[in-house]
Amino acid sequence: MSEYIKWFNELGMDDVDLVGGKNASLGEMYRHLSAEGILIPNGFAVTAKAYEEILSFNNAWEELETELKNLDPEDVVSLQTCGRKCREIVYACQLPETIEREIKEGFEALKTEYGDEMSLAVRSSATAEDSPNASFAGQNETFLNIRTYAELIESYKKCLASNFTDRSIHYKFVHGFDYLKVYLSVVMMKMVRSDIGQSGVMFSIDTENGFEDVVFINASYGLGENIVQGTIEPDSFYVHKPTFEKGCKSVLKRRKGTKTLRMVFNESNAEELIRNEPTTSEEQHRFCITDDEVLQLAEYAIKVEKHYTKQAGIKRPMDMEWAKDGIDGRLYMVQARPETVHSKTQAHILETYRLKEKAKLLIEGQAVGKKIGSGQVHKMDDLRALEHFREGNVLVAKTTSPDWEPVMKIASAIITETGGRTCHAAIVSRELGIPAVVGAQNAFELLQEGDEVTVSCAEGERGKVYEGLLDFEVVKTDLRDLPKTKTEIMMNLGNPEMAFTLASLPVEGIGLARMEFIINSAIKAHPMALLYPERTDEKTKSELNRLTIDYEDNKTFFVKTLSEGVATIASSVYPKPCVVRMSDFKSNEYASLIGGVFFEPSEENPMIGFRGASRYSHPDYEEGFAMECAAMKRVREEMGFDNVILMIPFCRRVAEAKQVIETMEKYGLKRGENGLKVYMMCELPSNVISIDAFSEYFDGFSIGSNDLTQLTLGVDRDSDIVAFDYDERDSGVLKLIEMAIEGAKRNGRHSGICGQAPSDYPEIAESLVKMGIDSISLNPDSVMSTIQLVSQIEAKED
Repeated sequence: MSEYIKWFNELGMDDVDLVGGKNASLGEMYRHLSAEGILIPNGFAVTAKAYEEILSFNNAWEELETELKNLDPEDVVSLQTCGRKCREIVYACQLPETIEREIKEGFEALKTEYGDEMSLAVRSSATAEDSPNASFAGQNETFLNIRTYAELIESYKKCLASNFTDRSIHYKFVHGFDYLKVYLSVVMMKMVRSDIGQSGVMFSIDTENGFEDVVFINASYGLGENIVQGTIEPDSFYVHKPTFEKGCKSVLKRRKGTKTLRMVFNESNAEELIRNEPTTSEEQHRFCITDDEVLQLAEYAIKVEKHYTKQAGIKRPMDMEWAKDGIDGRLYMVQARPETVHSKTQAHILETYRLKEKAKLLIEGQAVGKKIGSGQVHKMDDLRALEHFREGNVLVAKTTSPDWEPVMKIASAIITETGGRTCHAAIVSRELGIPAVVGAQNAFELLQEGDEVTVSCAEGERGKVYEGLLDFEVVKTDLRDLPKTKTEIMMNLGNPEMAFTLASLPVEGIGLARMEFIINSAIKAHPMALLYPERTDEKTKSELNRLTIDYEDNKTFFVKTLSEGVATIASSVYPKPCVVRMSDFKSNEYASLIGGVFFEPSEENPMIGFRGASRYSHPDYEEGFAMECAAMKRVREEMGFDNVILMIPFCRRVAEAKQVIETMEKYGLKRGENGLKVYMMCELPSNVISIDAFSEYFDGFSIGSNDLTQLTLGVDRDSDIVAFDYDERDSGVLKLIEMAIEGAKRNGRHSGICGQAPSDYPEIAESLVKMGIDSISLNPDSVMSTIQLVSQIEAKED
């Protein structure tokens, strides 16, 4: 029986005081989750008891106390001086013979299990770390590819000394830990050879907004330190947990990172054990792990979260590290700890940041958090610049490290040139509640010292840096105080990048998801150009090849990209309904897509031309519509989002409605099959007049007040000259809306509205409630006020 080491199969989460959070968690997973198919490399922990014994054996406690007595942790110079002396004291300690012997026995046992070629990962684990209230991630040292016993002992001593790194001392001060009462345990485990494979981090929650229904995975080539340091932008993936668990296993969403570097072991240099080497152009332009590997990692994450939730008795989102061994090709979990940011937030408080003015956009990157911050730019490229940083400055750096944390916490915002949403700058800024934009290329060059800028992370996944100090507001809403309404309040949403951010809004679903936004922003190419690139020119072919490089063919690119965009929107309200409108580009808008000019007619008035339902069975576009149908079939049946309702826009005649329904069925979307509902946009006077006939083909109607107004009043809403005549509040328009609602009720069909009118005019929202409409779908910024308004109107009606 060992006194100072504990093997993973002897450890669990009750042993945090003995071996620290990291080691306790590794033991917990090894003991309880290995049987569920999760691979965890074996190892052992040298306990905190050994740390205490070593310092006592060398009479080091009094020396450390003397050094720390005069420390001013907010003074950078004092912190650096004290930290260096404390590390020297601990590193100079001799190991008692008993501890050395037990470590050697453990080392030999691992060699017996894994073979003489085995190398070890040696990682620090503080006894106060990885609690729901604090994370010591990155505070202490890690050593990789340790092959000999001499190297192992040297690494162990360096780990112990790292309990007094500058960053660790400062972190203890900020979080109220006693410097001398945080002990260090050290894990010694089989090294997963990700240096010749891949690695990354993952969360069982979205890191930016706390959306709990997804697993978020980052991946890069080589060792994972590049992701944490922010020296590269990794690939990122999302998997939706509820649909995954019902058997529909697919990647919900993905973003390709640059992955310009691979961190590997530096076998030829004993001083620098790791180094970065450039990746090839082909590696950079492809995702570094397969969809099957993404899904396996998601399964790991879901099982880990479930286990820790059951153990804790409360929902426990998890922060995890994984690695793929380049030798055996298998995926391993190498760390798991509670997520420490969103687990502390009050779920019932909705906090919304909104810019009240606009200015010149200077630069953009990936947004971290949902806040806005402003101040003067202060550029830093090394530790020597720390003492010149002032509270409220905007920190601009190529990358950050844990040593910079004393100034990061007083910054109003952070901007880095490199990194992804799980790099060091992102992790720290998220924990501190400071907005950050990472991966903002050339920020160091483009932003000048002393410039006044505003950093906005409140506009989706892309963080934006604007010129000047812009005015913004913060609105806090206690969702417990919001009334319930009989009229369903829904939301209009076309941008998948905003979906998770808006998921916390108290809506009954999405009343309008515009397919065109995804085609325009993510696909970028005309559907027919993707199918027939030979009909375009060489430049267009080259652009199409660049877009579709990761896919087996152009059709697969279109179907997967569109389906993932729609599924991301649908996931934000699942299992509540999400009404997705099939494409409604006008011919001039289609022509602006890559390759579009080769397939689109030139029309004098595209607003009432070749658009909507008229395109779907037309020879010039039917094959494009077939791809839209294939994407929606994948969303509902393969990806599991059976909450998606499809909607047909600009359907002029009843005969056209019949033809559209038949065309959809031809391409695998049969109304009524697998619960499929099909709605129609009610946006032409003919739709209202013939609503009884249209009801034969559709399950519901959503009033498009924009087009209904212009076609009722004969006003082109795109014309500045007659814009004064465009008014949704006109009595003729309101009469048609009332007739549409009555017609839907008469035929037992759903009635809703998704146009701009109720967002812009509260009096229209009031009229709609009095008319008895079933749902009102609004722009996100109008949801909260409209819920209050509708509640008051319904109270009066009662």
